[in-house]
Amino acid sequence: MTTSDKPDNASAAPAAHTGVAAQDWTRASAEPQYRAAVVDLLGALAYGELAAFERLAEDAKLAPTLADKAELAKMASAEFHHYEKLRDRLTEIGEEPTAAMEPFVAALDGFHKQTAPSDWLEGLVKAYVGDSIASDFYREVAARLDTDTRELVLAVLDDTGHAGFAVEKVRAAIDAEPRVGGRLALWARRLMGEALSQSQRVVADRDALSTMLVGGVADGFDLAEVGRMFSRITEAHTKRMAALGLAA
Repeated sequence: MTTSDKPDNASAAPAAHTGVAAQDWTRASAEPQYRAAVVDLLGALAYGELAAFERLAEDAKLAPTLADKAELAKMASAEFHHYEKLRDRLTEIGEEPTAAMEPFVAALDGFHKQTAPSDWLEGLVKAYVGDSIASDFYREVAARLDTDTRELVLAVLDDTGHAGFAVEKVRAAIDAEPRVGGRLALWARRLMGEALSQSQRVVADRDALSTMLVGGVADGFDLAEVGRMFSRITEAHTKRMAALGLAA
């Protein structure tokens, strides 16, 4: 994803892994439903990274300076590299990457269509706030995956440099014109709602993935933990808003 500053309270992996989280892929994937859930997860992530690459390249057209354009181009390149890692892993485990990604195209494209930024600052806020919500969600899930898959997922969620860049640019814009902050705060709240709804739609549409998340296979969340997970994600969102100088 384009950015995450990895807040301490969100998505921290357990101190000691047990069950599937202590197994490697070869052992864990012997369970067909777990394998199907991981293929779904990797497919969703792969298309998310490909879409992030496309969006950053498009957002570069809105950049006010050549230096800003170059910075976004560098970040877009990093996103495509993340996509390649996921694509190669799907191929390695005997899955066709395009087929794995296809179920998530409509939902992710719909999210980006609903949240298309109207200017440079909205694009930065979307990358910093919107994508970070998804990254927090995937980190929560990663804590319950087999060791090989967890390592890959965490690697592709590494910050591409957009976090610090977005904070610097947005805060400078608000300092220069304080009323911009109100508009961007409303935009960030909308992103929060859309991102959570999109995550729920993706999970609900895929039986293996939803079953894993609620504890039906592997070491999933129980229903109480699902609530705590979303509380952690919401708290992390509030901290990011504060970093931008915006009210949550």
